[in-house]
Amino acid sequence: PSLDSAAYDQGRFAATHLVFGKCDGELVKHIPTGIYTIPEISSVGLTEKELTEQKIPYEVGHSQFKNLARAQITGQTVGMLKLLFHRDTLEILGVHCFGAQASEIVHIGQAIMSQKGEANTLMYFINTTFNYPTMAEAYRVSALNGLNRVQHFGV
Repeated sequence: PSLDSAAYDQGRFAATHLVFGKCDGELVKHIPTGIYTIPEISSVGLTEKELTEQKIPYEVGHSQFKNLARAQITGQTVGMLKLLFHRDTLEILGVHCFGAQASEIVHIGQAIMSQKGEANTLMYFINTTFNYPTMAEAYRVSALNGLNRVQHFGV
């Protein structure tokens, strides 16, 4: 069952290619993975290893669930969110999460990664107001953490 979403989309992409002779390759890049353990593990996009191998200049922003108000309220403080982004453009390149609801939390990053241009940058998470307290706060904390790294090191 954990691979149903990927298999469904991959089948749809294959059928689209068969019928129309083409398929948007970008769609395949943004299929999330989820491992339904305790705690959950989920990701979408590139990994640090892939970014390093492709020589893409990247930086990391992260947040620990133990520092989020919602996690403290629910008592589910084990986990973290990690954003991988392009060092120069701030484009979101990967989202990695473990902890309670990780497979739900990753979808926010997936949606932003599918946007074109400036809509897919760290600044979206910094400038967007989310409900509070929610686990979505992890995105703002991670984005601010990452932006601080870029500005602090003058990269």
